[in-house]
Amino acid sequence: MKVKVDLVQAMQFIGTGPSGHAVVMDAAQEVGGEDTATRPLELMLIALGGCTAMDVVSILRKMRTPARSLSVEIQAERAGEHPKAVRSAHLEYKAEGVPQDNLDKAVSLSHERYCSVSHSLSCTISWKAAALP
Repeated sequence: MKVKVDLVQAMQFIGTGPSGHAVVMDAAQEVGGEDTATRPLELMLIALGGCTAMDVVSILRKMRTPARSLSVEIQAERAGEHPKAVRSAHLEYKAEGVPQDNLDKAVSLSHERYCSVSHSLSCTISWKAAALP
């Protein structure tokens, strides 16, 4: 896979992947950016949430128990010193209208087998799932 990241101005960049869709990134003003877009590390965590959420939705549909809604909240812990890498991430899933057992199985399968983003990260990842009525 090949992606390209191009400088637009100051610290604003546009990244484009094989899909052809662009993502804008920027830095905070105190480090030379203009605060016009999401930070790269935020995008990494968003990608983690998106990857596993897509897996879970797909698996639940195959189980014939599609969720009425699904959200994933990620709490990440970063190192205090540079490079301030993410050391751990805790994912909390909230799915409406699915049995807890099916949600647990779908989340487990995503993390153990399918989510390419979580398998690409070198941090510890934990998760919690909540099926809402």
